Amino acid sequence: MSSTKSLTPPISGWRQWANRYPVALIALAQLFGTSLWFTPNAVLTPMLASWGFAGDSAAALGQLTSSVQGGFIVGTLVLGLAGLADRFAARHLFMASCVLGALTNLALLIAPGLLSASGLRVLTGLALAGIYPIGLKLMVQTAPDRAGAALAWLVGMLVLGTGLPHALAALQQGEGMQLPWGAAISTASLLAIVGAGLVALLAPPVAKATSAPRQATAAKDGPNTFLARATRGLAAWQYPGFVRGALGYFGHMWELYTLWALTPLLLTQMASATGVTLSPASLAWHSFLVIAIGAPGCVIGGWLSRSRGSLWVARLGLAGSVTLTLVFVAATQLEAGYGVLLALLALWSLLAVIDSPQFSALAAGGTPVELQASALAMMNAFGFSLSLVSIALLTPLIAGHGSLLLLALLPGPLLGLLALSRRVDGA
Repeated sequence: MSSTKSLTPPISGWRQWANRYPVALIALAQLFGTSLWFTPNAVLTPMLASWGFAGDSAAALGQLTSSVQGGFIVGTLVLGLAGLADRFAARHLFMASCVLGALTNLALLIAPGLLSASGLRVLTGLALAGIYPIGLKLMVQTAPDRAGAALAWLVGMLVLGTGLPHALAALQQGEGMQLPWGAAISTASLLAIVGAGLVALLAPPVAKATSAPRQATAAKDGPNTFLARATRGLAAWQYPGFVRGALGYFGHMWELYTLWALTPLLLTQMASATGVTLSPASLAWHSFLVIAIGAPGCVIGGWLSRSRGSLWVARLGLAGSVTLTLVFVAATQLEAGYGVLLALLALWSLLAVIDSPQFSALAAGGTPVELQASALAMMNAFGFSLSLVSIALLTPLIAGHGSLLLLALLPGPLLGLLALSRRVDGA
């Protein structure tokens, strides 16, 4: 006769109180950790001035952004292909990544120029690969019965963090408070450290002591060769539920980050076409509004997923994106007023991201639990790679030829809808 008991040590005091709200704890940690993502973009002008940089500031912005995105893609590929996201505790990976990201971000204060700063942004991107995808795993582990709603809060915090640089820029360019660029960088690093501390408060997953030999577990997990580890994340592609969720996500990613990257440009074009004068601070605030409105949109999508299901919300978001793309382009061609165009752009942004958490929920639900973290890391790597292609191809075309070419975003959500045309089954 064998006995089973919990190996998790008891927790007490304020840590026990914090674990009453684990979803909120992880979501807040995600916001703080992902504040590292685009914070340097908000302080670009004074940062370049401190280096004595005399080149094209737009090219410098592109180089810094591409560096952090490239680092993130490489990091997620390593996590997914090597299976590291499933071989180490998610809490420990998240905390270590927050600390690493905070240090590489803080090192921007002593970077002598653009080249070294770009190298540091690559390292920060690598660290972010251990924050965002691993945060997804933490949420799925914490609330498996309501993954769609829980992931909605997580992605909502990511959206808010994405819009944050525009709010910082608005504060810098407005009258009154002026933020030195070093203070903004330091604050982001401090927030990332706080995010690591919040995750440290989480109770570790409950482990069970059993009489089963370790060899049996190893046999169930399969071979532990390098080749097996390197292909671990790819194994999820044999499960139809994961494939359909991932393909829907890829269509979504073709549109989303290109829309966000284009937001200041679109607002400038809208103001010019309608005779509205926007100050730099107003442009930054409007950009923040258009992007950040997606945060409550994600939460609304999560709430709807609890009654309607993640598949329904994903289809709603993709169909809404198709509709608003057509409506916004038509409104610009019909020379609608700035206020109407701003409202349509904000609604488009909301619908473009409302489904984002649901793709992760669908993909995770269609994947065996032992592959979930690696599969989600791989999915994120491919999705962000696709977004870089979309941004590189479409941004100069739309900047040079006008909003009519926004129709080139349509293939993404249309193909995503096609991928989700059949019900996604769990693994």
